[in-house]
Amino acid sequence: MPVQNTGGHVNDAEVIVVGGGHNGLICGSYLSRSGIDTLLLESRPDVGGCTSTVSDLGARFNICHCDHTLIRAMPISDELSLADHGLRYLEPGAGAIFAFHDGGEPWAVFHDAEQTVDGLAASYPHQVNAYRRYLRDAMPVAELVIAMAGTVPSARRFAGVALRRGGRGMARLLDWSRSSASEVLGRYFDDWHLSMPGITVGPSVWGLPPGMPGTGLAAINYASRHLVRSGRPVGGSGALTDSLRASMEAAGGRVRCDSRVERLIVDDGRVAGVRLTDGTSLRADVVVAACDPARVFVDWLGDPPAAARRCVDRWRNMPISDGYESKIDAVLTGRPTLAGGAGLAERHPDLDQLGQSMYVSPSPAEVADAHVARSEGRVAEIPTLLSDLPSVTDPTMAPGVGRHVLSLEVLFTPYSLMGGWDGSGEPERWLELWAGMMEPGALDLVDSWRVMTPNRYENEFTMHRGHTPSCAVTPLAAFLGRPRETTRYRTPVRGLYLSGAGTFPGAGVVGAAGRNAADAVHSDLRGTSLIR
Repeated sequence: MPVQNTGGHVNDAEVIVVGGGHNGLICGSYLSRSGIDTLLLESRPDVGGCTSTVSDLGARFNICHCDHTLIRAMPISDELSLADHGLRYLEPGAGAIFAFHDGGEPWAVFHDAEQTVDGLAASYPHQVNAYRRYLRDAMPVAELVIAMAGTVPSARRFAGVALRRGGRGMARLLDWSRSSASEVLGRYFDDWHLSMPGITVGPSVWGLPPGMPGTGLAAINYASRHLVRSGRPVGGSGALTDSLRASMEAAGGRVRCDSRVERLIVDDGRVAGVRLTDGTSLRADVVVAACDPARVFVDWLGDPPAAARRCVDRWRNMPISDGYESKIDAVLTGRPTLAGGAGLAERHPDLDQLGQSMYVSPSPAEVADAHVARSEGRVAEIPTLLSDLPSVTDPTMAPGVGRHVLSLEVLFTPYSLMGGWDGSGEPERWLELWAGMMEPGALDLVDSWRVMTPNRYENEFTMHRGHTPSCAVTPLAAFLGRPRETTRYRTPVRGLYLSGAGTFPGAGVVGAAGRNAADAVHSDLRGTSLIR
């Protein structure tokens, strides 16, 4: 119900959340369920953002990768009663299959660490002791990181998490967070077929070189898969955001799509609402921007309040990042067969190889070449690939009996491709690379396909230059609350809060940023924490 604010204007909501990705919806759901009148604005026709599942070519496609892991370690589903709103997860047989362009033996990581080690004993026996030593060191770090990700950030709370664990893993967490991924993984594995997958799912997915200091916490990836089972929402990744919208609306929250924000309304140094691109003004004393923080500070503020100028100048002086991921969605008329998968099938006869996420890693030298090519506006000859057939696990994704959906993500594909993306033959080459990893005839199974390139992500998902924002602060920085706007969700502009992938704990389907931002808002508006 509209209410009059202290400035004499009639408010359209007590809180406006901008951005209908999973973090924005989580924030809106928590606030609505706490009794705060909340309006969520989404620029696209539907909610979901990069967690969406869309219909095209007669099939269902996930906009990004379909495995949900860390969000399943959070209490979000239970706290928001998402199962009551339709969310149901399927669990693939393995956390991932790691394959290699050079034909190296694929290996699988399972939730059961011993099952993983048993497989390595047959495929990479000289790395078994190294993997056990890695687990001994990495498991306490992974447990601590997951616990911190589920904790509302503050020095007191983080210290409490560490103390409850007797300090286990803290020294190594700080060490790894300062080190590079290649350095940390190199302490354990002397065969790159064991270390490169950890780089693929870490720095490569983040768009960073593996030797960059600060990427070392990527080394916990294998360990975290032994702690949390990956799952896939029935009906596609977007089933998560559909259930979040239903949860929010059931609590009285409102969602308005096709509503693109052009700028913030600021009166007397504080937020007073938002103006849309169609000229509509919507009033609220609190705005949560669950989107790219850089766009908020650079494009939406205009002349910022005096208290926010230093913060705004810092964001305006940051280098602009370009997108680097592309994705092919294809409809297949049948099931391909993984070439070179006989050993994997022998070691794990009950594992459906096509029903798992498969990460295809280049060699270390080829990854170095890929970063050079990206800087020159080229796609590497041997790119990193993330391949999956989600319809094998979830038939609801299939476009018909006997047909399947292929998802193929490709790194690094520069936003500013030399010659431009229109008419480029690159996507066809990626399909050929994928088919080359299968038994002969795989390419003949491709009935139709589409490609999402960085320019399409920019045009269709409001991602500036096709880039997905990510919070890159270390645990120490989060402990200290630096910078405050991305680790504590409060900005120097009164009434303006941040959430989303650009805030702690960062990108991926985690959801903690939405939950934490809701807690910050509720604490400031009502004087109590939402989270016990």
